[in-house]
Amino acid sequence: FPPAVFPLSCVVQNYSWGKAGLESEVAKLLASGDPLVQIQPDQPYAELWMGTHPRGDALIRDNRIPQKTLGQWIADNPACLGAKVKDAFQGQLPFLFKVLSVNTALSVQAHPNKELAAKLHAQFPEHYPDANHKPEMAIALTPFEGMCGFRPVEEIVSFLQNVPELRALIGEVAAEQLERSGSDDPRGVSAALRVCFTRLMKSEKKFFVDQLNMLVKRISQEAAEGKDTSGSNGDLLLRLHSQYPGDIGCFTIYFLNLVRLEPGEAMFLGANEPHAYLYGDCVEIMACSDNTVRAGLTPKFIDVLTLCEMLNYTPAPSSSKIFPAVQSQLDPYVYLYDPPVPDFTIMRIEIPASIKLYLISAMDSASILLVIQGTAVGTSTAAASEMALHRGSVIFISANESISLHLSSPDGMLLFRACCLL
Repeated sequence: FPPAVFPLSCVVQNYSWGKAGLESEVAKLLASGDPLVQIQPDQPYAELWMGTHPRGDALIRDNRIPQKTLGQWIADNPACLGAKVKDAFQGQLPFLFKVLSVNTALSVQAHPNKELAAKLHAQFPEHYPDANHKPEMAIALTPFEGMCGFRPVEEIVSFLQNVPELRALIGEVAAEQLERSGSDDPRGVSAALRVCFTRLMKSEKKFFVDQLNMLVKRISQEAAEGKDTSGSNGDLLLRLHSQYPGDIGCFTIYFLNLVRLEPGEAMFLGANEPHAYLYGDCVEIMACSDNTVRAGLTPKFIDVLTLCEMLNYTPAPSSSKIFPAVQSQLDPYVYLYDPPVPDFTIMRIEIPASIKLYLISAMDSASILLVIQGTAVGTSTAAASEMALHRGSVIFISANESISLHLSSPDGMLLFRACCLL
C-alpha cells in the first residue's frame, strides 16, 4: 500500500495586511517547520494554507509518493476521505485549514448561503467564482480582535446620539426609527437596523468622506486634550482610519460588535454574518469557496447592494459571538469546536508534559494535523517511516488511520486537527 499518512509542505500567502517577518505566527511556524526557509523581515506573512485549494495546493513531503500535491493524491485516492465524506462532497476535501497573522484590518465582509451563492455565481462569475457557501471559524492563537455581527440596539443608538457625523450620514428619519424600535418587536428592530446600515453604506462618497474627516479631526483633538473618546469608539476609529483613510468601512465600528478572543477561544461566522478580522493570529477553517461579499476596509470590489440585502440583521451582544469548545467525552485532552455546518470541525489537542505516549486516534474522515508547540516522533502503520513532529509540522491523515506520538518535549504539546464529522 502507498503511505496514507504523510507530512505536507504548505503554501504561504503574502497579502499586504499580514504581519511582517518573525512578528507573524505564520512565519514562525514556517521557520520552525523548515529550517531552510529564509524569512524576509519586511515581507508580510499573512496566511498559511493547509489543503487542496487550486491557488495553494499543499506539497507532499514524501518521495515514495508519486503525486506531488495533496489535491492530486486525493483525486487518485478518494477513499482516503472516508466513505461518508467522499460521497457527501463529491470526492473533494470539504475544507481549507489555515493560519492567519493579521496586522491591519481585513475587509468588512459576509459570505452567502448556498442558495445566494448559486445565484451570484450565475450572474457575476467574475466576482463570485463558485456556487458554494463559505462558513468560517477562527480560533485565537494569540489575543485576537475582530468585528462580528450587529451590536445590541442600545449600543448603536448610543453611538447615534454621541457621534453626530454618523447620524448625519444615516439621516434623522432612519435614526429615529431605530431609537423608537422596541425590543418586543424583533422584526421591527431588524427592519430599522437594515434601513440604518443601508443608508450608511449607500451614502454619497463625497459626503461620507467629509463626515469621516470631521469625525477624525474631532476625535484626534479630544484625544490630544486627554478626553475620554470611548463614547465615539475613538481608539478603533483612529486606528482603522490610519489603515484605510477615507473608507466607508470606518463607520461600521458603530454597528458591529468588537469581539476579543483569548488563545483557544473561537468565533464561528455563519452565512450572512457581517465580520472583519482586525488584529492577531488564529487558526481558521472554512468551506471550500472563494465567495466573499465586501463592504469596506478594502481596495477590492465592493458590492454594497448584495451585502445590504443579504446580511443577518439580528442584534446580539459580543459575548454571544464566542463559540464554545467542548471537552471530548472520549479523550480529556481533546476539545471539539463543532459548528452547525457539515463541512468542518476542529479539535484542539493539549497533551500535558506528564504524557509520553499519545494516540492521535483514527476517525471516519481525512484530517490535517498542525503542531503549534512541542516535539514528538510519530509512527503509523500507514506511514512510510517515522515522522519527526515539531512546531510548524503539518501532517495529512487518511480516514481510519492513526498516529502514535512519542513525546519528547518538557512542556507537552499543542496541536490542532481539522476534519469533517458527518
